[in-house]
Amino acid sequence: MSSTHSTKTSVAAISIFASAGMAAAKFVVGIAIGSLALISEALHSSVDLVATIITWMVVRVSDKPADDEHHYGHGKIESLSALGVIAMLYVLAGGILVAAYARLHEGTPPPALSVVPFVVLVVDIAVNFWRAWALHRAARATRSQALAADALHFASDVFGSFAVIIGLALSGLGYWWGDAAAAIGVALIISLLGLRLARSTVETLLDRAPDGASEKAAAAIRAVPGVVDVERLRVRMVGPTHFIDAIAKVPRTTPIDRVEAIKRDAQAAVSEALGDADLTFTAVPVARDNESVRERIMVIARNSGLAIHHVTVHDLGGRLTVSIDLEVDGEMELMAAHDIAHDLERSIREDFGEDVEVDTHIEPLEPELPHGTDAQPARVEAVKAALTGFAANGAIHDIHNVRVRDTDAGEIVNFHCRAAPQMSVIKVHEAVDEIERALRRAFPSIKRVISHAEPPRG
Repeated sequence: MSSTHSTKTSVAAISIFASAGMAAAKFVVGIAIGSLALISEALHSSVDLVATIITWMVVRVSDKPADDEHHYGHGKIESLSALGVIAMLYVLAGGILVAAYARLHEGTPPPALSVVPFVVLVVDIAVNFWRAWALHRAARATRSQALAADALHFASDVFGSFAVIIGLALSGLGYWWGDAAAAIGVALIISLLGLRLARSTVETLLDRAPDGASEKAAAAIRAVPGVVDVERLRVRMVGPTHFIDAIAKVPRTTPIDRVEAIKRDAQAAVSEALGDADLTFTAVPVARDNESVRERIMVIARNSGLAIHHVTVHDLGGRLTVSIDLEVDGEMELMAAHDIAHDLERSIREDFGEDVEVDTHIEPLEPELPHGTDAQPARVEAVKAALTGFAANGAIHDIHNVRVRDTDAGEIVNFHCRAAPQMSVIKVHEAVDEIERALRRAFPSIKRVISHAEPPRG
C-alpha cells in the first residue's frame, strides 16, 4: 500500500469518528432547547458523517492502478463522490431554508438558553477547525478531491457554528427571530461552499487542465536535450495524476534509440515539474535550419531504406554536385540496381532542385557475417613488412597491431599506425589511403584494408 493511499484512508477514518460524535452532541442539545439553527447544524454534520464514510470507501478504490477496463486508473470516482455529497448539501440547505421560513412566518418562540449549547458549539468549532486543517493539508498533498470535499464540509461547520452562536445570542437578547436567521445563515454557508466545491469537481470531470499545468509541462519538455519544440500538449487530471499528451518536434537526423531516450527524459522532466504525471510522448521528425547537405542526403537514403556512404558534396559556382557510394545486394542484376540508384537520385533532386548534379557509384553490399579465420603468422608478417615499407619516410609511421583474416569475401587487413598530432584529418586520411592502395596492388587477394591512425604515445 502506498504512503499516499495510507494518508488518505487514515485521515478519512479519523473524520468519521469526529463527525459522528459532534453530530450527535449538537442534535441532542438542539432538540432539548428547541433551536432550529443548532438542529440544522447537527443535520449538516450528519451529512458530513455520510460524506466522510463515502470518502473513506472511495479513497480505497481511487488509488487502484489502471486495469484492462480502466486505462486511466480509478481517480475519477473521487469526483463522482464529490458530486453526490454536493447534492446532499443542497438538499439539506433547501430543507433548512423551508423550516426557517416557517418559523419566521409562524412566529415560533425562541429556544431555551443555557451554557450547554455554547460549550458544545465551542468544542465543535475547535474540532472542526482541526479536521478542516488536517483534511485540507492531506488533500493538497495527495491531490484528492474527496478529501478536499471533506475539508470544505468541516470549514463550513466552523462558520456554521459561529452563525448558530450569534443566533442564540440574539435570541437571548430578546430577538425572537435570531435562531431562525442563524439557520438561514447556515443554509447560505452550505450553499456557497458547495458551489465552490462543485466548480472544481465539474472542471475535473470536464477534463479542464489545472491552472499552469500545461505551461509547466511544456517548459519541462522543451528543456530536454534533443527536443526542438512542443507542437501540441494536452493535460487532464484523473484523481491525483496528470495525464499529458504531447507532440514534440525532434531533429529528423536523430537515431531511433536516441528518440527513446528523449522520451524517457521527458517523462522524468514532467514528473519533476508536476509530481504524479503520466506522459504520452509522440516525436515528430523535423528538418533543422542548420542541417547540412550531407545530413539531408543521409536522411533521404535512410527514408528509402538504402545504405550509402562516402557522400561528397561540392558547390560549383552555385551549382550543387553530389557523389554517393550506394551499397546493394551483390547478386542483384544491374538493371534493378540501376533503378534503385535512379530513384535515389530523383529523391535528392526533389529535395534540392532539378539543377543538382548527382552521381551514384553502385557497389556490392558487404556480407553481414562472412565466415573467416586468422591468417598464418607468416602471412601476417609479410603484410606488416609491406605496410612498414610503404610508410617509410612518410607522414605515417609505427605500423602495429596488424591482423589478417581470410574470409569468404577475400582477405581483410586491419592495422594501427601513428601520425603527428598536429596533422589534419584530411592529411592523415590521404596518407593512409595511399598506403592502403599500395598494399592492395602488392597483394591482389586483399579485399579490404581498415586502418586506425593514432597520435604518438605520450
